[in-house]
Amino acid sequence: MAQFEIVMPKMGESIEEATITKWFVKEGDKVSEDDVLLEIATDKVDSEIPSPVEGIIKKLMYQQDETVAVGSVIALIDMDGTASEEPAEQQIRQENKNVEAEVIQSESQEVITEETKEDATVQELSFSGDRFYSPLVRKIASEANISQSELNSIEGSGINGRVQKKDILAFIEKGKNKGEFKTEEQAKSAPKATTTETTEVANIPVSVSGEDEIIQMDRMRKIIANHMVQSIKVSAHVTNMIEVDVSNVVNWRNKVKNEFLKREGLKITYLPVFMEAAIKGLKDFPKINSSVDGDNIIIKKRINFGVAVALPDNNLIVPVIKNADLLNLAGLTKEMNRLADNARNNKLKPDDIQDGTFTVTNFGSFGNTMGTPIINQPQVAIMAVGAIVKKPAVLETPQGDVIAIRHKMFLSLTYDHRIIDGALGGSYLKKVADYIENFDVNRNV
Repeated sequence: MAQFEIVMPKMGESIEEATITKWFVKEGDKVSEDDVLLEIATDKVDSEIPSPVEGIIKKLMYQQDETVAVGSVIALIDMDGTASEEPAEQQIRQENKNVEAEVIQSESQEVITEETKEDATVQELSFSGDRFYSPLVRKIASEANISQSELNSIEGSGINGRVQKKDILAFIEKGKNKGEFKTEEQAKSAPKATTTETTEVANIPVSVSGEDEIIQMDRMRKIIANHMVQSIKVSAHVTNMIEVDVSNVVNWRNKVKNEFLKREGLKITYLPVFMEAAIKGLKDFPKINSSVDGDNIIIKKRINFGVAVALPDNNLIVPVIKNADLLNLAGLTKEMNRLADNARNNKLKPDDIQDGTFTVTNFGSFGNTMGTPIINQPQVAIMAVGAIVKKPAVLETPQGDVIAIRHKMFLSLTYDHRIIDGALGGSYLKKVADYIENFDVNRNV
Protein backbone atom coordinates (compact mmCIF):
# COMPACT_ATOMS: atom_id res chain seq x y z
CA MET A 1 0.00 0.00 0.00
CA ALA A 2 1.40 3.38 -1.00
CA GLN A 3 0.75 6.12 1.48
CA PHE A 4 1.70 9.80 1.23
CA GLU A 5 2.28 12.19 4.13
CA ILE A 6 1.26 15.85 3.99
CA VAL A 7 3.43 17.94 6.31
CA MET A 8 3.10 21.49 7.56
CA PRO A 9 5.20 23.64 5.18
CA LYS A 10 7.62 26.31 6.32
CA MET A 11 6.44 29.79 5.31
CA GLY A 12 9.81 31.52 5.45
CA GLU A 13 12.98 30.99 7.45
CA SER A 14 11.67 32.60 10.64
CA ILE A 15 8.32 30.81 10.68
CA GLU A 16 8.26 27.77 13.01
CA GLU A 17 4.51 27.09 13.22
CA ALA A 18 1.25 27.80 11.43
CA THR A 19 -2.45 27.56 12.23
CA ILE A 20 -4.89 25.42 10.27
CA THR A 21 -7.68 27.85 9.49
CA LYS A 22 -9.80 25.55 7.33
CA TRP A 23 -9.90 21.98 6.04
CA PHE A 24 -11.46 21.57 2.60
CA VAL A 25 -11.53 17.77 2.89
CA LYS A 26 -12.53 15.14 5.46
CA GLU A 27 -11.42 11.59 6.08
CA GLY A 28 -12.58 9.27 3.33
CA ASP A 29 -12.72 11.98 0.65
CA LYS A 30 -11.12 11.27 -2.71
CA VAL A 31 -8.73 13.94 -3.95
CA SER A 32 -6.90 14.57 -7.22
CA GLU A 33 -3.52 16.17 -7.77
CA ASP A 34 -3.62 19.91 -7.07
CA ASP A 35 -6.92 19.78 -5.18
CA VAL A 36 -6.79 22.19 -2.24
CA LEU A 37 -6.57 20.28 1.03
CA LEU A 38 -6.44 23.03 3.64
CA GLU A 39 -5.77 26.66 4.35
CA ILE A 40 -3.05 27.71 6.80
CA ALA A 41 -2.11 31.05 8.30
CA THR A 42 0.87 32.67 9.98
CA ASP A 43 1.13 36.21 11.31
CA LYS A 44 2.01 37.39 7.79
CA VAL A 45 0.85 34.83 5.21
CA ASP A 46 -2.33 32.91 4.37
CA SER A 47 -1.82 30.03 1.97
CA GLU A 48 -3.68 27.14 0.43
CA ILE A 49 -1.93 23.76 0.51
CA PRO A 50 -2.62 21.60 -2.58
CA SER A 51 -2.39 17.83 -2.75
CA PRO A 52 0.69 16.62 -4.66
CA VAL A 53 -0.92 13.21 -5.24
CA GLU A 54 -4.21 11.50 -6.05
CA GLY A 55 -5.84 9.22 -3.49
CA ILE A 56 -8.17 8.97 -0.52
CA ILE A 57 -7.81 10.99 2.69
CA LYS A 58 -7.01 8.36 5.30
CA LYS A 59 -6.46 10.50 8.38
CA LEU A 60 -6.40 14.15 9.41
CA MET A 61 -3.87 14.48 12.23
CA TYR A 62 -5.00 17.94 13.41
CA GLN A 63 -8.26 19.84 13.60
CA GLN A 64 -9.23 23.29 12.39
CA ASP A 65 -7.83 26.19 14.47
CA GLU A 66 -5.00 24.05 15.84
CA THR A 67 -1.46 25.49 15.69
CA VAL A 68 1.05 23.01 14.26
CA ALA A 69 4.85 22.99 14.21
CA VAL A 70 6.56 23.18 10.83
CA GLY A 71 7.45 19.73 9.48
CA SER A 72 4.72 17.90 11.42
CA VAL A 73 2.61 15.37 9.52
CA ILE A 74 -0.89 16.83 9.25
CA ALA A 75 -2.63 14.32 6.96
CA LEU A 76 -2.21 10.90 5.35
CA ILE A 77 -3.33 10.08 1.81
CA ASP A 78 -3.81 6.49 0.64
CA MET A 79 -2.62 6.50 -3.00
CA ASP A 80 -3.97 2.98 -3.65
CA GLY A 81 -7.49 4.35 -3.49
CA THR A 82 -8.63 2.37 -0.43
CA ALA A 83 -8.85 3.65 3.12
CA SER A 84 -6.66 1.15 5.00
CA GLU A 85 -7.00 0.69 8.75
CA GLU A 86 -3.21 0.46 9.29
CA PRO A 87 -2.28 2.71 12.24
CA ALA A 88 -1.17 6.18 11.26
CA GLU A 89 1.69 6.08 13.73
CA GLN A 90 3.24 3.09 11.98
CA GLN A 91 2.94 4.84 8.64
CA ILE A 92 4.64 7.97 9.94
CA ARG A 93 7.69 5.91 10.92
CA GLN A 94 8.18 4.71 7.32
CA GLU A 95 11.19 6.88 6.60
CA ASN A 96 11.46 6.03 2.92
CA LYS A 97 8.06 7.59 2.30
CA ASN A 98 8.62 10.82 4.18
CA VAL A 99 8.37 13.89 1.98
CA GLU A 100 9.38 17.21 3.49
CA ALA A 101 7.45 20.16 2.03
CA GLU A 102 9.31 23.38 2.71
CA VAL A 103 8.16 26.80 1.53
CA ILE A 104 11.13 29.25 1.60
CA GLN A 105 11.71 32.98 0.96
CA SER A 106 13.44 34.36 -2.10
CA GLU A 107 12.33 36.16 -5.33
CA SER A 108 9.70 33.09 -4.41
CA GLN A 109 8.55 32.14 -0.95
CA GLU A 110 7.04 28.70 -1.58
CA VAL A 111 8.82 25.56 -2.79
CA ILE A 112 7.71 21.97 -2.10
CA THR A 113 10.89 19.98 -2.24
CA GLU A 114 9.73 16.45 -3.02
CA GLU A 115 6.73 14.60 -4.38
CA THR A 116 5.98 10.85 -4.21
CA LYS A 117 3.96 9.36 -7.06
CA GLU A 118 2.54 5.89 -7.73
CA ASP A 119 5.33 5.22 -10.19
CA ALA A 120 7.81 5.87 -7.31
CA THR A 121 9.30 8.90 -9.07
CA VAL A 122 10.22 12.04 -7.14
CA GLN A 123 9.78 15.48 -8.67
CA GLU A 124 10.84 18.91 -7.50
CA LEU A 125 8.18 21.60 -7.44
CA SER A 126 9.29 24.37 -9.76
CA PHE A 127 8.86 28.05 -9.13
CA SER A 128 9.66 31.31 -10.81
CA GLY A 129 10.10 34.73 -9.26
CA ASP A 130 7.69 34.98 -6.32
CA ARG A 131 5.29 32.26 -7.50
CA PHE A 132 5.24 28.52 -7.05
CA TYR A 133 3.58 25.82 -9.15
CA SER A 134 2.35 22.39 -8.15
CA PRO A 135 3.66 19.28 -9.96
CA LEU A 136 0.34 18.88 -11.75
CA VAL A 137 0.39 22.45 -13.08
CA ARG A 138 3.99 21.95 -14.21
CA LYS A 139 3.07 18.70 -15.95
CA ILE A 140 0.15 20.29 -17.78
CA ALA A 141 2.33 23.23 -18.83
CA SER A 142 5.01 20.89 -20.15
CA GLU A 143 2.54 18.80 -22.16
CA ALA A 144 1.00 21.95 -23.65
CA ASN A 145 4.43 23.43 -24.53
CA ILE A 146 3.76 26.48 -22.37
CA SER A 147 6.94 28.50 -21.79
CA GLN A 148 7.99 29.78 -18.37
CA SER A 149 7.13 33.36 -19.32
CA GLU A 150 3.64 32.30 -20.43
CA LEU A 151 3.18 30.37 -17.20
CA ASN A 152 4.26 33.40 -15.19
CA SER A 153 1.66 35.52 -17.00
CA ILE A 154 -1.30 33.33 -15.94
CA GLU A 155 -3.50 34.98 -13.34
CA GLY A 156 -4.02 32.46 -10.56
CA SER A 157 -7.26 32.14 -8.60
CA GLY A 158 -5.67 30.63 -5.48
CA ILE A 159 -4.47 32.49 -2.43
CA ASN A 160 -1.56 34.83 -3.21
CA GLY A 161 -2.27 34.31 -6.92
CA ARG A 162 -1.35 30.60 -6.94
CA VAL A 163 -2.06 29.03 -10.33
CA GLN A 164 -4.50 26.16 -9.97
CA LYS A 165 -5.39 23.39 -12.39
CA LYS A 166 -8.49 25.21 -13.61
CA ASP A 167 -6.46 28.36 -14.32
CA ILE A 168 -3.91 26.69 -16.58
CA LEU A 169 -6.59 24.65 -18.37
CA ALA A 170 -8.54 27.85 -19.07
CA PHE A 171 -5.33 29.49 -20.34
CA ILE A 172 -4.68 26.55 -22.69
CA GLU A 173 -8.26 26.54 -23.96
CA LYS A 174 -8.07 30.25 -24.67
CA GLY A 175 -4.80 29.72 -26.54
CA LYS A 176 -6.26 26.86 -28.60
CA ASN A 177 -9.17 29.06 -29.66
CA LYS A 178 -6.61 31.57 -30.94
CA GLY A 179 -4.52 28.84 -32.55
CA GLU A 180 -1.59 29.56 -30.22
CA PHE A 181 -1.22 26.09 -28.66
CA LYS A 182 -0.91 22.67 -30.21
CA THR A 183 -2.37 19.45 -28.87
CA GLU A 184 0.03 16.92 -27.37
CA GLU A 185 -0.24 14.78 -30.53
CA GLN A 186 0.51 17.78 -32.74
CA ALA A 187 3.46 18.73 -30.60
CA LYS A 188 4.94 15.23 -30.89
CA SER A 189 4.62 15.22 -34.67
CA ALA A 190 5.89 18.79 -35.11
CA PRO A 191 9.51 19.38 -36.20
CA LYS A 192 11.94 19.74 -33.34
CA ALA A 193 12.83 23.30 -32.38
CA THR A 194 16.25 24.58 -33.32
CA THR A 195 18.76 25.62 -30.70
CA THR A 196 17.78 29.27 -31.06
CA GLU A 197 14.08 28.48 -30.58
CA THR A 198 14.26 26.38 -27.45
CA THR A 199 13.52 27.92 -24.07
CA GLU A 200 15.86 25.54 -22.25
CA VAL A 201 19.42 26.50 -21.41
CA ALA A 202 21.94 24.18 -23.04
CA ASN A 203 24.53 22.58 -20.79
CA ILE A 204 27.90 23.54 -22.20
CA PRO A 205 30.56 20.90 -21.51
CA VAL A 206 33.17 22.13 -19.05
CA SER A 207 36.60 20.59 -18.66
CA VAL A 208 37.62 20.06 -15.05
CA SER A 209 41.17 19.41 -13.85
CA GLY A 210 42.28 17.90 -10.59
CA GLU A 211 43.24 21.33 -9.26
CA ASP A 212 39.78 22.86 -9.80
CA GLU A 213 37.34 23.31 -6.93
CA ILE A 214 33.73 22.26 -7.52
CA ILE A 215 31.07 24.02 -5.44
CA GLN A 216 27.47 22.86 -5.52
CA MET A 217 25.00 25.75 -5.88
CA ASP A 218 22.81 26.21 -2.85
CA ARG A 219 19.05 26.53 -3.25
CA MET A 220 19.01 30.33 -3.30
CA ARG A 221 21.75 30.52 -5.91
CA LYS A 222 19.74 28.14 -8.11
CA ILE A 223 16.72 30.38 -7.66
CA ILE A 224 18.70 33.48 -8.62
CA ALA A 225 20.27 31.75 -11.63
CA ASN A 226 16.90 30.64 -12.95
CA HIS A 227 15.34 34.04 -12.34
CA MET A 228 18.11 35.87 -14.19
CA VAL A 229 18.08 33.53 -17.20
CA GLN A 230 14.29 33.74 -17.46
CA SER A 231 14.43 37.54 -17.33
CA ILE A 232 16.85 37.67 -20.27
CA LYS A 233 14.57 35.34 -22.22
CA VAL A 234 11.44 37.35 -21.46
CA SER A 235 12.56 40.97 -21.82
CA ALA A 236 14.49 42.84 -24.49
CA HIS A 237 17.10 44.51 -22.28
CA VAL A 238 18.40 48.00 -23.10
CA THR A 239 20.52 50.17 -20.78
CA ASN A 240 20.91 53.96 -20.73
CA MET A 241 23.49 55.80 -18.59
CA ILE A 242 23.87 59.34 -17.38
CA GLU A 243 26.47 61.14 -15.21
CA VAL A 244 24.96 63.13 -12.36
CA ASP A 245 26.42 65.92 -10.22
CA VAL A 246 25.54 64.90 -6.66
CA SER A 247 27.47 67.65 -4.86
CA ASN A 248 24.29 69.11 -3.32
CA VAL A 249 23.34 65.72 -1.91
CA VAL A 250 26.82 65.10 -0.51
CA ASN A 251 26.96 68.52 1.16
CA TRP A 252 23.45 68.10 2.60
CA ARG A 253 24.19 64.66 4.04
CA ASN A 254 27.40 65.88 5.65
CA LYS A 255 25.36 68.58 7.35
CA VAL A 256 22.50 66.41 8.69
CA LYS A 257 23.98 62.95 9.26
CA ASN A 258 25.04 63.50 12.88
CA GLU A 259 21.73 65.06 13.84
CA PHE A 260 19.80 62.25 12.15
CA LEU A 261 21.90 59.56 13.85
CA LYS A 262 21.36 61.17 17.26
CA ARG A 263 17.62 61.58 16.72
CA GLU A 264 16.73 58.34 14.96
CA GLY A 265 19.58 56.04 15.94
CA LEU A 266 20.18 55.30 12.25
CA LYS A 267 22.75 56.37 9.70
CA ILE A 268 21.34 58.20 6.71
CA THR A 269 23.00 57.29 3.43
CA TYR A 270 22.77 58.69 -0.08
CA LEU A 271 20.55 55.89 -1.36
CA PRO A 272 17.23 57.15 0.11
CA VAL A 273 17.76 60.45 -1.69
CA PHE A 274 18.29 58.65 -4.98
CA MET A 275 15.27 56.45 -4.28
CA GLU A 276 13.13 59.52 -3.64
CA ALA A 277 14.23 60.99 -6.97
CA ALA A 278 13.44 57.70 -8.74
CA ILE A 279 9.97 57.62 -7.13
CA LYS A 280 9.26 61.18 -8.28
CA GLY A 281 10.33 60.15 -11.76
CA LEU A 282 7.94 57.17 -11.70
CA LYS A 283 5.09 59.58 -10.98
CA ASP A 284 6.16 61.67 -13.98
CA PHE A 285 6.54 58.60 -16.22
CA PRO A 286 4.04 55.97 -14.95
CA LYS A 287 4.81 53.53 -17.76
CA ILE A 288 8.17 52.79 -16.15
CA ASN A 289 6.20 51.45 -13.15
CA SER A 290 4.43 48.68 -15.04
CA SER A 291 4.39 45.05 -16.12
CA VAL A 292 3.66 43.20 -19.37
CA ASP A 293 0.88 40.61 -19.58
CA GLY A 294 0.82 39.16 -23.08
CA ASP A 295 -0.24 42.04 -25.30
CA ASN A 296 -1.35 44.15 -22.34
CA ILE A 297 0.61 46.78 -20.42
CA ILE A 298 -0.38 46.95 -16.75
CA ILE A 299 0.38 50.36 -15.23
CA LYS A 300 0.86 49.88 -11.49
CA LYS A 301 -0.88 52.47 -9.34
CA ARG A 302 1.20 51.62 -6.29
CA ILE A 303 4.94 52.21 -6.20
CA ASN A 304 6.46 49.25 -4.38
CA PHE A 305 10.18 49.94 -4.43
CA GLY A 306 12.58 46.98 -4.39
CA VAL A 307 16.10 47.45 -3.03
CA ALA A 308 18.69 44.79 -3.88
CA VAL A 309 20.55 43.59 -0.78
CA ALA A 310 23.75 41.53 -0.81
CA LEU A 311 23.68 38.77 1.80
CA PRO A 312 26.64 37.51 3.88
CA ASP A 313 26.74 34.30 1.80
CA ASN A 314 27.16 36.40 -1.39
CA ASN A 315 23.62 35.69 -2.54
CA LEU A 316 21.17 38.46 -3.35
CA ILE A 317 17.63 39.25 -2.27
CA VAL A 318 15.31 42.16 -3.08
CA PRO A 319 13.11 43.33 -0.18
CA VAL A 320 10.27 45.63 -1.19
CA ILE A 321 9.26 48.94 0.38
CA LYS A 322 5.49 48.97 -0.07
CA ASN A 323 3.81 52.25 -1.08
CA ALA A 324 7.20 53.95 -1.09
CA ASP A 325 5.74 57.10 -2.63
CA LEU A 326 3.88 57.77 0.64
CA LEU A 327 7.09 57.92 2.68
CA ASN A 328 9.37 60.90 3.26
CA LEU A 329 13.16 60.67 3.34
CA ALA A 330 13.23 59.65 6.99
CA GLY A 331 10.57 57.01 6.34
CA LEU A 332 12.44 55.61 3.33
CA THR A 333 15.64 55.46 5.37
CA LYS A 334 14.01 53.62 8.27
CA GLU A 335 12.19 51.13 6.07
CA MET A 336 15.23 50.47 3.90
CA ASN A 337 17.42 49.86 6.96
CA ARG A 338 14.80 47.61 8.54
CA LEU A 339 14.44 45.44 5.47
CA ALA A 340 18.18 45.29 4.82
CA ASP A 341 18.90 44.26 8.42
CA ASN A 342 16.16 41.62 8.34
CA ALA A 343 17.49 40.30 5.04
CA ARG A 344 21.01 39.88 6.39
CA ASN A 345 19.71 38.19 9.55
CA ASN A 346 17.23 35.85 7.80
CA LYS A 347 14.24 37.59 9.37
CA LEU A 348 12.38 38.68 6.24
CA LYS A 349 8.70 37.76 6.02
CA PRO A 350 7.28 36.38 2.76
CA ASP A 351 5.36 39.61 2.22
CA ASP A 352 8.60 41.60 2.42
CA ILE A 353 9.84 40.36 -0.96
CA GLN A 354 6.61 40.32 -2.95
CA ASP A 355 4.78 42.68 -5.31
CA GLY A 356 7.68 44.95 -6.24
CA THR A 357 7.07 47.30 -9.17
CA PHE A 358 10.53 48.88 -9.61
CA THR A 359 14.00 48.05 -8.28
CA VAL A 360 17.22 49.88 -7.52
CA THR A 361 20.62 48.24 -7.04
CA ASN A 362 23.65 50.01 -5.59
CA PHE A 363 26.86 49.09 -7.44
CA GLY A 364 28.52 52.06 -5.78
CA SER A 365 28.56 50.31 -2.39
CA PHE A 366 31.22 48.00 -3.85
CA GLY A 367 33.23 50.83 -5.39
CA ASN A 368 31.92 50.17 -8.93
CA THR A 369 31.46 53.14 -11.25
CA MET A 370 28.49 51.79 -13.20
CA GLY A 371 26.67 48.61 -14.16
CA THR A 372 23.97 47.09 -16.35
CA PRO A 373 21.64 45.10 -14.07
CA ILE A 374 19.09 42.51 -15.19
CA ILE A 375 15.41 43.37 -14.85
CA ASN A 376 13.64 41.83 -11.86
CA GLN A 377 10.61 40.17 -13.48
CA PRO A 378 7.76 40.92 -13.85
CA GLN A 379 8.94 44.52 -13.59
CA VAL A 380 10.04 46.39 -16.71
CA ALA A 381 12.92 48.51 -15.39
CA ILE A 382 15.72 48.56 -12.85
CA MET A 383 18.00 51.46 -11.89
CA ALA A 384 21.65 51.11 -10.86
CA VAL A 385 23.57 53.59 -8.72
CA GLY A 386 27.33 53.91 -9.18
CA ALA A 387 30.09 55.08 -6.86
CA ILE A 388 30.36 58.77 -6.01
CA VAL A 389 33.78 60.17 -7.02
CA LYS A 390 35.36 63.61 -7.10
CA LYS A 391 36.02 64.95 -10.61
CA PRO A 392 36.99 68.23 -12.25
CA ALA A 393 33.95 69.70 -13.96
CA VAL A 394 33.15 72.81 -15.97
CA LEU A 395 30.71 75.14 -14.18
CA GLU A 396 28.91 78.08 -15.75
CA THR A 397 29.03 81.24 -13.62
CA PRO A 398 28.02 84.89 -14.29
CA GLN A 399 31.72 85.62 -14.68
CA GLY A 400 32.22 82.81 -17.18
CA ASP A 401 33.04 79.11 -17.16
CA VAL A 402 35.29 77.75 -14.42
CA ILE A 403 36.71 74.34 -13.55
CA ALA A 404 35.80 73.05 -10.09
CA ILE A 405 35.95 69.81 -8.13
CA ARG A 406 32.49 68.22 -8.01
CA HIS A 407 31.02 64.97 -6.70
CA LYS A 408 29.88 62.89 -9.67
CA MET A 409 28.02 59.61 -10.06
CA PHE A 410 26.69 57.45 -12.90
CA LEU A 411 23.09 56.32 -12.98
CA SER A 412 22.03 53.55 -15.33
CA LEU A 413 18.56 52.36 -16.26
CA THR A 414 17.96 48.95 -17.76
CA TYR A 415 14.48 48.69 -19.26
CA ASP A 416 12.28 46.35 -21.25
CA HIS A 417 12.41 47.50 -24.87
CA ARG A 418 9.18 45.63 -25.62
CA ILE A 419 7.21 48.52 -24.13
CA ILE A 420 9.78 51.20 -23.22
CA ASP A 421 11.49 52.93 -26.11
CA GLY A 422 14.73 54.88 -25.87
CA ALA A 423 12.95 58.24 -25.70
CA LEU A 424 10.91 57.20 -22.67
CA GLY A 425 13.77 55.43 -20.91
CA GLY A 426 16.13 58.32 -21.55
CA SER A 427 13.60 60.93 -20.47
CA TYR A 428 12.93 59.12 -17.21
CA LEU A 429 16.62 58.80 -16.41
CA LYS A 430 17.25 62.46 -17.19
CA LYS A 431 14.35 63.46 -14.94
CA VAL A 432 15.76 61.45 -12.05
CA ALA A 433 19.16 63.09 -12.60
CA ASP A 434 17.55 66.54 -12.56
CA TYR A 435 15.82 65.82 -9.23
CA ILE A 436 19.15 64.74 -7.73
CA GLU A 437 21.18 67.66 -9.08
CA ASN A 438 18.58 70.18 -7.89
CA PHE A 439 18.34 68.73 -4.37
CA ASP A 440 17.72 71.41 -1.73
CA VAL A 441 20.80 71.67 0.52
CA ASN A 442 18.71 73.50 3.16
CA ARG A 443 16.14 70.75 3.44
CA ASN A 444 15.21 69.36 6.85
CA VAL A 445 15.04 65.62 7.45
